[in-house]
Amino acid sequence: MPHVAVINGSLRQASLNGRLARALAKLAAPRLTLTPLRIDDLPLFNQDMENDLPAPVSRLKREIAAADAVLFITPEHNRSMSAAMKNVIDWGTRPYGTSVWLDKPGATIGTSQGAVGTAAAQTHLRSVLASLGVALMGRPEAYIVFKENLMDETGHVTDEALAKVLTAYIDALAKWLVRVGVAQK
Repeated sequence: MPHVAVINGSLRQASLNGRLARALAKLAAPRLTLTPLRIDDLPLFNQDMENDLPAPVSRLKREIAAADAVLFITPEHNRSMSAAMKNVIDWGTRPYGTSVWLDKPGATIGTSQGAVGTAAAQTHLRSVLASLGVALMGRPEAYIVFKENLMDETGHVTDEALAKVLTAYIDALAKWLVRVGVAQK
């Protein structure tokens, strides 16, 4: 079963994208294993530290490298990805020549309470990831407008329409991983 590392770009304990990550993990089982990665202990990227990587950075890079794919779940901060998400991306590229992103299968999704979900953040994120060589799933795109009645804190989807959207997204991700050679039919 393919192992998908999940990077939630929100550091907030009651993160809406954390709820989304838990919901996707429940819907993905048993076809895919979605594992959240810890990012709240990463120092802010500083090139002065790259010759002796901080332990949390080394751990994160090992976890990403070991995963079959990465699911980037992003909030939208000022029409872009969060600083926490950008920090993960930057550390993943360093030191030069050790990027964990090159040819790594990836997909993006996110939720926010704004009228367009995380459309602007995902557009920016996808642009950055493509420039780093992440092999991105093109479709479907999913910009979830969060409302309290959609899912609970544990990730149980309580809205039938959202359950269908997220199930279709997971189905597409599983099929795409077969197409890129990560999983078998």
